[in-house]
Amino acid sequence: MPIRIVLADDHVLVRQGLKSLLEREGFQVVAEASDGQEALRHVKSLQPEIAVMDISMPTLNGLNAAREVRRASPKTKTILLTQHDESQYIRDALEAGVKGYVLKSQVASDLVLAIRQVSLGQVYLSPGVSSAVMEAYQSKSEQSKNPLTLREGQVLQLIAEGKSTKDVASLLGISVKTAESHRTRLMQKLDIHETASLVLYAVRNGIVQP
Repeated sequence: MPIRIVLADDHVLVRQGLKSLLEREGFQVVAEASDGQEALRHVKSLQPEIAVMDISMPTLNGLNAAREVRRASPKTKTILLTQHDESQYIRDALEAGVKGYVLKSQVASDLVLAIRQVSLGQVYLSPGVSSAVMEAYQSKSEQSKNPLTLREGQVLQLIAEGKSTKDVASLLGISVKTAESHRTRLMQKLDIHETASLVLYAVRNGIVQP
């Protein structure tokens, strides 16, 4: 049986190219998604062996999607595609339960190998991030832990993308009152009280792209 994959990237041409690459290698792309929420829905319904996701996606970024995948489909292993080789991103990815971290600059040579290794229960990191991995672990004790819950992180991303509280509630399937409560709590935790400053925080911490 071929390895079954859900493929998520918000760029159609990138997705098409990756799908062709994977199918040439004998993998089965069972679903495609253009954002993190859609990817999560496919993972929940199809329970694939592998989820390949871009780290920067609208509505739910790759890191938060990976956290949700780990809860919704424990047997599904997540591989993130990213242009970021900084230690912060790698540390966050590993803590989110990601099993593969592939740089987009090396995707043609690395992705197939990553899928094969991850499907065997191993962890795969693009060679270009090896020094950053060491830095991530060496600095781990010096880094402050993310103060936000998973849901608060999702709300923050949507706010930073310009969504209203009503939009946030609709996208996350929660009440407007609950969405407003999450917004209030995350602003208190971060000691940030203006939307513009929230957006800046989200950009600086890689939650959304500028």
